Amino acid sequence: MTDDRHPRPVFDPEIPREDRALLAAAPERLVAAHLPAPSPPRLRPAALIGRALWVPMVAFFYGVLPGGWIRLCLLAPDEEEDDLVDGVFRWGGTAVAAMMITPALQISLILLRLGEVAALLALASFTCWAVAAVRRLREPAAARAARVHHGRYLLPGDFDRVATRLLLRAQRACDAVLGSVSHRAGLLDDAGGPAALSREEWAIASTLAEHTRLRRDQEKRLPEHPSPRLRALMVPQRRALDASVGSVTARVEALETYARRTLELDEAYREWQAVQRLPERNERYRELLAATVRDDLAREELGRLAEDARRVRAVLLEETRRASQHGDALAVPPSTSSPANTPA
Repeated sequence: MTDDRHPRPVFDPEIPREDRALLAAAPERLVAAHLPAPSPPRLRPAALIGRALWVPMVAFFYGVLPGGWIRLCLLAPDEEEDDLVDGVFRWGGTAVAAMMITPALQISLILLRLGEVAALLALASFTCWAVAAVRRLREPAAARAARVHHGRYLLPGDFDRVATRLLLRAQRACDAVLGSVSHRAGLLDDAGGPAALSREEWAIASTLAEHTRLRRDQEKRLPEHPSPRLRALMVPQRRALDASVGSVTARVEALETYARRTLELDEAYREWQAVQRLPERNERYRELLAATVRDDLAREELGRLAEDARRVRAVLLEETRRASQHGDALAVPPSTSSPANTPA
């Protein structure tokens, strides 16, 4: 993505896809187009001698000897896990598995008295590790791609302030189109596809880089205080540059207009999706309305049941009161002293 001040690197769409992926993944190896191309690697005699010794040592240590086990158990017993993957341990899971399994196989073959087979296995392992070590010493693929395709990719340093502003506008417009809902839904034609926008971005960036080179060349060649005659001689060049700047600005504006139209299409597409979902939502609302009617009926029924309960309660209270009164009437009166018996 493009930040607010610095454009992202721009690659020629004609660069093979694999090389473009390498270049994008290793921006630290890229060299601005206005700078000299990186030189191919050159080895000094001392480096050649060192590599000639290093390759067989690595192949023998890891391919024939139990180098992986020695590394883990003896040379680095207290190192952190991150340190154990340095060097050869970064060559991949296949290399690590080979350095751990091959010695065990060799020992097993020797114990089985198959020394010739063990020797062949050691020779094959030594050869494979030597080839792998030599390949590791070659120029990295990303560095080679950056050197071979130098000038076919453009970096922020290739643009001055005026060109940077225009390129940022173009890249934001491209990002808006590619990030739109319409693009993901396949509603745009080929003009809105990644390939077409990549070509458009490269064309704009190439023109802006050329503008930057011309402006920097003018600043470098013109004296600090040019004479009127020299200024007059520079007028046609400036007019041509201004005309080209106007043309590429119009191209950027057209790209921005296309991005705005894409966003408007997004809104229309979202509205269309909402309309498509209306029947389903209407059905849900109808179900809700039916449930509401059922709720109203149930509420009326519950009201009637509650009224009945209140009437029953009132009747029970009345019966309880009456029962209480009857209970009082039936209660045995307190005992009183009986009169004394008189003699007959």
